[in-house]
Amino acid sequence: MYTEEIQGLFQFLKSSPTAFHAVDSACRTLSGFTPLKECEKWNLVPGGKYYVTRNRSSIIAFTLPEGDFDSFRMVASHSDSPTFKIKENAEISVRDHYIQLDVERYGGMIFSTWFDRPLSIAGRVILRDAQGLHTRLVDLGRPAVMIPNVAIHMNREVNSGYKYNAAVDMMPLWSDFAGKGSFRDKIAEACGAKAEDVVGSDLFLYNPMEGCQWGVNGEFISAPRLDDLECAYSSLQAFRDLTPRGHVNLCCVFDNEEVGSGTKQGADSTFLSDVLRRIALACGKDEAETAAMLAGSFMLSADNAHATHPNHPEYADSQNQVFMNEGIVIKFNANQKYTTDGVSEALFHAVCQKAGVPVQHFANRSDLAGGSTLGNISGSHVSVNTLDIGLAQLAMHSSYETAGAKDVDYMIRGMRAFYEADLTAVDDGEYRLN
Repeated sequence: MYTEEIQGLFQFLKSSPTAFHAVDSACRTLSGFTPLKECEKWNLVPGGKYYVTRNRSSIIAFTLPEGDFDSFRMVASHSDSPTFKIKENAEISVRDHYIQLDVERYGGMIFSTWFDRPLSIAGRVILRDAQGLHTRLVDLGRPAVMIPNVAIHMNREVNSGYKYNAAVDMMPLWSDFAGKGSFRDKIAEACGAKAEDVVGSDLFLYNPMEGCQWGVNGEFISAPRLDDLECAYSSLQAFRDLTPRGHVNLCCVFDNEEVGSGTKQGADSTFLSDVLRRIALACGKDEAETAAMLAGSFMLSADNAHATHPNHPEYADSQNQVFMNEGIVIKFNANQKYTTDGVSEALFHAVCQKAGVPVQHFANRSDLAGGSTLGNISGSHVSVNTLDIGLAQLAMHSSYETAGAKDVDYMIRGMRAFYEADLTAVDDGEYRLN
């Protein structure tokens, strides 16, 4: 059976083919929240609910308590996924018979999963009219291109560790030669504009296949972009209907995590620190009070984790392996690629135990390097106690990923308990949890 949470996740994934669409979906999820602009002064009121976007691909939403507050409670995830970005001069002619699109990889994807499947195109375009420049989302919403494999008769090494060349093997087929010069027109048509009015764009390939639930008892889910829209969706669901007491709740979804976060809208930008400072200022807090609030604040960095693989369990650490449908994953790394430490682990474990939400513990095998995520990057700008969590999944960075059907509910409940927890910092490393 489809649960309400899984149906909601699949719809969120379907409406979020790119980071720009994910943020647009988040804005629509936050019905009743007041949108703010970074370029205007903020007038905030007690009990208010607000959100602000940057680059329209990152969003920070927050809710204020009715009374005073002494800390911030934050969950951070990311809106982007590995894919292919279409270059500005997109069309490539092949021997006067085919038209390909010139693309470059964005992030570290599994190349083989992108072959021989219908792909679509989405992103944003910048339009010019007499009033100025305007951003508009675009989604062809249909199978539009395909990256064809070479037949095994011509590439006998394809099953023997073949190394794909991103500049040769990964070019998608757009049309036969009759379609030469049509790409810009089709993009403009899809967003109701004229080709000559399109003066800029950020366009990406995406897998339009919808999510599905499967397994003997429907225990698994598969879909594109589970990393990390599963965590983004869960955080929005946990956050949106809560009214905090004594602290400010924030839900943060950053772009560009898959390429290092080093953009104006990434976790390595000033976006979060700017928003926290502006909240404090608008609520009459001075610099000393703001510093004290940060010292008592807490963040969950939510980005999915590697489930033990059924075909290759040897890749998992022998004592710290995790499985789908067995709860929220707390992630550890001695070199602080994950920010979890003993204090943050203990706090979150206590919160989840009280809420009846299972947790499990992940660490990479000691001779295998893992990835990094949002927590340690954002911590260079906003230094707060942080815990790295996620949900166990298979085939991370595939064009179609797999996770556990029960875990969406676990994550929503765990995040909601975190937002609602009566948690107070009383000294360095000392907390009171009622």
